[in-house]
Amino acid sequence: MQLKAGNIVGVRQVASPHYDSRPQGEQPSLLVIHNISLPPGEFGGPWIDALFSGTLDPNAHPYFAGIAPLRVSAHCLIRRDGEIVQYVAFHQRAWHAGVSCWQGRENCNDFSVGIELEGTDTLPYTDQQYLALAAVTRLLMLHYPLTLENITGHSDIAPQRKTDPGVAFDWTRYRQMLAGTDSMEGPGA
Repeated sequence: MQLKAGNIVGVRQVASPHYDSRPQGEQPSLLVIHNISLPPGEFGGPWIDALFSGTLDPNAHPYFAGIAPLRVSAHCLIRRDGEIVQYVAFHQRAWHAGVSCWQGRENCNDFSVGIELEGTDTLPYTDQQYLALAAVTRLLMLHYPLTLENITGHSDIAPQRKTDPGVAFDWTRYRQMLAGTDSMEGPGA
């Protein structure tokens, strides 16, 4: 896996208009893990791409009427099958965190990368998602001042508003994969 101009080489790119520049001199030093499913609890389909690219049809599903006007994005989505989709280059500021605070520092979008996992708070994530998330995380750690201590969930930076990635996310397994001690990691991952 390689990074070029803030984008992962070889993954599907879907340009989002919902981003801007980070504050001058700011690099991503926090990774925020989210989950998303559109409609809620359903997987697959074009809806997440449409939301993040600002093209979600409010009439395609009753739930969409309330979220179609939102201007939100993430840097990446990892689908159930492990496919990685990138919406915003990592050196840019995606609009994923909202009102947020990490270790006393507000406006987490300024200094974070947001990765969405296609899922819900309570449904287990797939092996392919953990493999892809670990690979992207290792890539980010090679290029940005990101440490294991600065990887967290949306629920930790916005606890009054958010619950994701939820109780189904296996933090221990993910951290073991980053340390290379999980048997699911496989050779060359």
